[in-house]
Amino acid sequence: MDILKGLPETTILWDPSDLEPYLRDESHLRGVLPLAVVKPRGPAALRELVRRAKLEGFGLVPRGAGTGKAGGCLPTERTVVVDLSVWPGEPRVSPQDLSLWAPASAPLREVKALAAAQGFFYPPDPNSWESCALGGTLATNAGGPNACKYGMTRHWVLSVDALLEDGDIHTFGISSVKANAGPAMGQLFIGSEGIFGLILGATLRLTPAPREYTTLLLPVKHWEDLLDLPGRLCAEGYLPSAFEFFDPAVLAELRAHGPEEARRLPGEALAILEFDERGCTSEVFLEGLLDLLGPVAEGLQVASDERQRQGIWAVRRMTSVFLKEHHPRKVSEDIVVPRSRLREFFAGVESRRIPAVTYGHLGDGNLHVNLLAAGETDPAQLEVQLLGLFKLALELGGTLSGEHGIGLAKRDAFLALGDPAHIQALRAIKRALDPQNIFNPGKVI
Repeated sequence: MDILKGLPETTILWDPSDLEPYLRDESHLRGVLPLAVVKPRGPAALRELVRRAKLEGFGLVPRGAGTGKAGGCLPTERTVVVDLSVWPGEPRVSPQDLSLWAPASAPLREVKALAAAQGFFYPPDPNSWESCALGGTLATNAGGPNACKYGMTRHWVLSVDALLEDGDIHTFGISSVKANAGPAMGQLFIGSEGIFGLILGATLRLTPAPREYTTLLLPVKHWEDLLDLPGRLCAEGYLPSAFEFFDPAVLAELRAHGPEEARRLPGEALAILEFDERGCTSEVFLEGLLDLLGPVAEGLQVASDERQRQGIWAVRRMTSVFLKEHHPRKVSEDIVVPRSRLREFFAGVESRRIPAVTYGHLGDGNLHVNLLAAGETDPAQLEVQLLGLFKLALELGGTLSGEHGIGLAKRDAFLALGDPAHIQALRAIKRALDPQNIFNPGKVI
């Protein structure tokens, strides 16, 4: 391909059979065939790639491991996919600074393992943490169960290395928690899905690794008993490091078709609570927690060792994969509502007759709402169902995406339902940083 001929420090793919895998991520969408896929191995490749993109009028779509769920890494018309899987760099920990630097290409599991090997903890843990790349988690501001206590990816980023439209790599931020020389530009790139520039690396904040865990499996006889529990726990000073749940419909799916361990799950609905603060394994802590839970705690199971703890979490981790395998054309959304309004949300889903099954992060109100029959639903009717879901979340003071991002999947809804001033501000920033619209065109805004 002439427009990419002679590109330095780069592997280039343009055979259609090699491009095919890049047309999918973990969403229900499919991209269009890109002009090519490039795998840059150094700054010279990126500098020349940006120059040619501006000269020839094509876009640059960043991609890591392809585990995103909103179509953010899918190619659109006249684009080149920038596969950052071989971008160089060796992750390194600075114990004195409580920080870790890693390139965008680093697998998240390796980042977390490197921190753990030195007694530290990097909390973000999306469901794909064993297979996703760090760069994708930065671009989408990934969450996961630990966000209940520790917050999203953006809370753990000290600085960002980003490719801008001048073709150079710039670092925004420093490897310290205090940096107040103007607005935090690095944070602008976290969750931006690559529309302002390409994230190539980051310095991450670490914290000492937890030394104790109490992991609880909480079956309930009456599903609604779970809905007030996150707010009650927080109000009484109990902040779980994770609070996950399965509604009755998801639990029924797991029991009917899931693996053997899932078929034995008790209760009408089910929650997983985990605490990791010092003293959480003491009798005093557990007695106080049981007093707060009251009758809801009937049937509570406490993991007695690490093997049981991992067994409990294994069922939660496989839920998304299981539902995708049994309902390959389903649509999964990740709306958020405040903890204090969870009852109102589920009442609203029922009154609007949205045919959804739900699981996810009850502790922070980030709910994975699955429309299992989406593939067999008339597209116009599906659109009504999804807009109804998004409007409900917004009416309750929430948002239409908690951790998956906007990408292509939610772009129309985001533009239709978002605050016009917010969207105008984002577009103004986009024009300032990327005046020729070469970075991930057609996404988000």
